[in-house]
Amino acid sequence: MATAVVARPVSRTQTRSREEEVLVWPDLVFIEFIAAMLFTITLFLLSFLVNAPLLDQANADVTPNPSKAPWYLLNLQELLLHMNAAMAGVIIPTIWLVIMGAFPYFDREQHGQGVWFGTEKAVRLTIVSAVVGFVGTWFLILWDSGKIAFFLHGWFGLSGGDSLRFLENVRSVQTQLPWPEWSRNITYSPVNIVIIGEDFQHLDFPAWLVEQGIPTMAMVGMSAMLIFSLWRVGWVVTRRDALIVLFSAFVAAYGVLTLTGTAFRGQGQELVFPWELKVSEGIPGQE
Repeated sequence: MATAVVARPVSRTQTRSREEEVLVWPDLVFIEFIAAMLFTITLFLLSFLVNAPLLDQANADVTPNPSKAPWYLLNLQELLLHMNAAMAGVIIPTIWLVIMGAFPYFDREQHGQGVWFGTEKAVRLTIVSAVVGFVGTWFLILWDSGKIAFFLHGWFGLSGGDSLRFLENVRSVQTQLPWPEWSRNITYSPVNIVIIGEDFQHLDFPAWLVEQGIPTMAMVGMSAMLIFSLWRVGWVVTRRDALIVLFSAFVAAYGVLTLTGTAFRGQGQELVFPWELKVSEGIPGQE
């Protein structure tokens, strides 16, 4: 009985030749040094040509108006204007860090790891998600600031007694709707818990809806609707596609929040155009 022997090529690990390697010194360090020098020279030229709007010497007794956080925290400061302080400053950043840390465990596909736009429709998913995140975040900011109320007045002819007046901004949901009195004092805990002077035994439902419910529904609902819509049209196929959509929308929203807090917040944190920004010395001891 004859036995057929099939010769198979032996797989060998491809190794780079010495000519293909790039050393840290001098190749990488030299390029970084040149980049650092160009950046420093450019910064000196800008400081010489552009007069920075510096104020007087810092005074601990005088708080400037507006008083803003460092630029890398302006996105969180912007969130503080639209929802509960604990959610904006602690809960949401923590949850999002956990979600990003879970990305590698959600996408276990080994193929194409570390490749930019490695899936078939990654480019269009990135662009569409970024546009939706950019426009959607701006819309929510404008709505919560009452800047789109004139559209409601123009399209629906709202007046002082109209039932649609609660759509002017988020806070109007709490103040303009005829909430029953019992909804502002709902007892949901048998134990009276008071932390830093705040009662946690009774729930003010209209306030909870405005400060926590609507922001949570907007963030979770819009993200889920975006992924679901792109899945329905056949763009989101794999788990990696869904993560691309989620992260692209997040980066766009993060940029809008930072830009808004940097250039569009004036005295009293009012939403204004950059050329209308004015900085006053404020009132001693007050923010």
